[in-house]
Amino acid sequence: QVQLVESGGGLVQPGGSLRLSCALSGRVYRIVTMGWYRQAPGKQRELVAGETLAGYFDYMESVKGRFTISRDNANNTVYLQMDNLKPEDTAVYYCNADVQPYGGLWYERRVYWGQGTQVTVSS
Repeated sequence: QVQLVESGGGLVQPGGSLRLSCALSGRVYRIVTMGWYRQAPGKQRELVAGETLAGYFDYMESVKGRFTISRDNANNTVYLQMDNLKPEDTAVYYCNADVQPYGGLWYERRVYWGQGTQVTVSS
């Protein structure tokens, strides 16, 4: 069974930093892409940073220059380094992974989501 487990959220003052981690467990053939989304109260879930099929990382405009996504392929883990945090970054952060299952074909890929981790930026 494939699972994504996130960690690293918490309360931080404006200007502070946090590092989120998301580890995929379970047997898969290939992790195609991984990424981070967030959802603030009363708002829709939005893409924060993600890996494209072409293999590069893309960011939402408001976090460019402050957030950095990275991936550790050996450990099936994706990270989100968040610096210079602002109150508007407050949200539940979710990781996701586009996965080709073990023994499955390309078109049988499935997207998995983590349980979410709360990030609160407040003085």
